[in-house]
Amino acid sequence: MQLKFLGATGTVTGSKYLLTSDKYRVLIDCGLFQGLKQLRLKNWAQLPIKPAEVNAVVLTHAHIDHTGYLPLFVKNGFSGKVYCTEATRDLCKILLPDSAHLQEEEAEYANRRGFSKHHPALPLYTTEDAFKALELLTPVPFDQDINIGDDLTLRYYPNGHILGSAFARIHNKKTSVLFSGDIGRSNNILMKPPVTVKQADYLLLESTYGNRLHERDDPMLKLATIINRTVKRKGVVVIPVFAVGRAQELLYYIHLLKASGAIADNIPVYLNSPMAVDATAIFSKHRGEHRLSKEECAALSRTARMVNSVEESRALNQMKGPMIILSASGMASGGRVVHHLKAFAPKSNNTILFAGFQAAGTRGAAMLDGAKEIKIHGEYVPVRATVTSITNLSAHADYSEIITWLRGFESAPKKTFIVHGEPVAADSMRRHVEEELHWHAEVPDYLETVNLD
Repeated sequence: MQLKFLGATGTVTGSKYLLTSDKYRVLIDCGLFQGLKQLRLKNWAQLPIKPAEVNAVVLTHAHIDHTGYLPLFVKNGFSGKVYCTEATRDLCKILLPDSAHLQEEEAEYANRRGFSKHHPALPLYTTEDAFKALELLTPVPFDQDINIGDDLTLRYYPNGHILGSAFARIHNKKTSVLFSGDIGRSNNILMKPPVTVKQADYLLLESTYGNRLHERDDPMLKLATIINRTVKRKGVVVIPVFAVGRAQELLYYIHLLKASGAIADNIPVYLNSPMAVDATAIFSKHRGEHRLSKEECAALSRTARMVNSVEESRALNQMKGPMIILSASGMASGGRVVHHLKAFAPKSNNTILFAGFQAAGTRGAAMLDGAKEIKIHGEYVPVRATVTSITNLSAHADYSEIITWLRGFESAPKKTFIVHGEPVAADSMRRHVEEELHWHAEVPDYLETVNLD
């Protein structure tokens, strides 16, 4: 077998790996690059492979940096099956059309306001492209060997990152390769812990937090402190959230805080993301994958007022605090939350709270680094609000949690490829694997090709 790295090397986004066995080609993940402009430009560049020559796609989970390139991949000629878990299929039905809609909306806004360098500005793909891609999704169960063509077999194992997320193990009669996707945490308040995988000849291992440890203090207490301080100033807490996973986790924490009296029960809470609203409903459908009861799933929906229409979204920007707004996207790279940042970031009594990893080049990373202004829709917006974060709300395991999971292997892989991390994080994860486990690990380069014995 041969493996080619087409993304998530030197960065946390753009996950794509081409696995070739004899003449059969499988693309594992099909994600968008996000963050720095030079990365986002790769989404527009021609792939070094022809989509029509790829036989199948395997998805590890539904997040856009793992699935968001799929509509363009189909548009450019791919017509095979896209294997995924059932929950990943359900979430992709929300995420991919929304990704297309956002791109169409931003292109239209850029043309109307005249701030794009392109005339006319065009979306990377359309809503129609997204729905064509959805037709190819082929859900398969966890913990079963599925033949995906030629002599290749796929097996999914739950990895606890979000609903439907999985370790994907692909093997032929001689060699097995395990793709970690994004590894979840053992103590997540929503998701069950990642299962132990005992063997793989080769491993592709994520390293988002390869150089960091999550804080060990209680994130719910920190959340209560941030909310109460902002409420005291009669301000607005704006929380950029990932629509799948983080939104539901924060809603559940806010529900618990109100129920315990740690924050006032009458603070208005708004979930301004149609995607997140729909994803919250999906939690009830896939209760076997998470820790919440039927009643607790219902509490998620009751905690916030669900905002669907554009008119309701705009009206929030005219309202005064105290209130809490959860809105996508999690790195403030697009979506409705950027309009809330334009409205609330310039005012010092407000708080912008980040609750997940912020990739280099995103507005979230810039604000956490202390930026005094951020560029939104071609104009600079001052940042006078308090900007803070709760890092241990992340759904990614840190390097210590990953090492603990790796100790479940009965024997070391022949080689571990460190992917899905910024350069420093990836190299740090490589060092931890080599020094603590004495495994052979390396960090691959973009477009590198390796032969698997």
